[in-house]
Amino acid sequence: MRCTYTYPTGYQIKKVFWTESLKGVESLDLSNDPEYSQRLQYLGDKQQNCTVRLSHVTLKDSHMYYFRFITDITKGRYTGKPGVSLTVTDLQVESPERVTEGDSVNLRCKSSCALTDRATFIWYRNSQPLTERRDRNNELLLQSVRREDSGRYSCAVDGHTHISPAVQLNVMYPPVKPVISISPSGVIVEGDSVTLNCISDSNPPAEISWIKGGRNILQSGETYSITNIKSEASGDYHCSARNKHGSQTSAAVNMNIMYPPRSVSVLINGSGVIVEGDSVTLNCISDSNPPAEISWIKGGTIVGSGRIYNISKISFDDSGEYKCKSINKHGEKYSDTVTLKVMYPPRSVSVLMSGSGVIVEGDSVTLNCISDSNPPALNFSWFKENETSAVGSGQSFSALQSGRFYCQAHNQHGSQRSDAITVTGEAFINTLLYLHIIHQFGELIMMIFLFQFIMLLVGM
Repeated sequence: MRCTYTYPTGYQIKKVFWTESLKGVESLDLSNDPEYSQRLQYLGDKQQNCTVRLSHVTLKDSHMYYFRFITDITKGRYTGKPGVSLTVTDLQVESPERVTEGDSVNLRCKSSCALTDRATFIWYRNSQPLTERRDRNNELLLQSVRREDSGRYSCAVDGHTHISPAVQLNVMYPPVKPVISISPSGVIVEGDSVTLNCISDSNPPAEISWIKGGRNILQSGETYSITNIKSEASGDYHCSARNKHGSQTSAAVNMNIMYPPRSVSVLINGSGVIVEGDSVTLNCISDSNPPAEISWIKGGTIVGSGRIYNISKISFDDSGEYKCKSINKHGEKYSDTVTLKVMYPPRSVSVLMSGSGVIVEGDSVTLNCISDSNPPALNFSWFKENETSAVGSGQSFSALQSGRFYCQAHNQHGSQRSDAITVTGEAFINTLLYLHIIHQFGELIMMIFLFQFIMLLVGM
């Protein structure tokens, strides 16, 4: 904008500048305005020439401009009026601000310049020419617009270097199918902290909600964090993305929480009375993830492995305290002990005799029935050999006569008899005979005894 000025003789020029506003006491120097400072160049000599150059003009630069100078006299401030009116012709793209995916969109390149009917328009998206679109008219038709058509559109007239300001075309679309990512992505152990992220592309951005097991809405937001995670958090997780154009739900992501063995116990199948010869199964119940390895301990000694420990035809030797040990790579735990009490009928039944087994006149021989059984035998019967009727009961029996005796021990699981033991009465009979002979031949014996005594004296 070319400009000259004069000022009164005797005045000195202190400042010259251009402004676009005469409001206020002090008008703004455009060289200090960020909108102009890089584009405005003063070409005058600050004495008579006030020419200025404005580069890269746009439609916003269309208005009045004024030259001002200030002298060393207080009232020596002057403004060139009516100023310079700047009119800028330009290319502009007319476009709807928002469109929905699938709509048809018509962009128009509008110019205040007088163009010939043969003018050809070039279109740009994100500063890249749309080489396939060189329309003779000034319209760009996008049929069934896609999300990929979003961007900044500008236009130009073929043969001219000027390109219009870009206009943003914002294509709205519903969420694409969301994807869930888990952090950390490796093995999750009880007590860890875990974050789930829901990633979904949509315009406008979608609202995210979290679902577990298909129905429980946990919370909203792109991330779902769990601190000090418990095994109960295991399960399938989904996230749902929704905006006003539609909604989508992600595929399920399974969160498998690992934890050491817990709640370890032993279950005895057929836990009632166990009788020798039965089959018994011990089951180790253990809650762990991953499943634990099981070992069986009896009295401090490992006797087997596996979740089931089976004893076929159990015997008394299998009685004792059992427990199982459950172990995985996250820890180990023992069950409480269980006691197997194996019941069996009497065995190894025998008779123990008090004294020599010789009946002396007025005495008796005590016989005791010894039995090994579980539970202990409480019923005992005594028999004399070759007789069918019992001659006594109880664990002890007093024999008053000679003969062969045996006992039979009973419990609820069976009975067994002992071998027979002999009680003799011969000593008793011999003693009676000896006393009778002494009574009958007492005098003769005394005479013989006296004779032998006299002969002994003579010999001396």
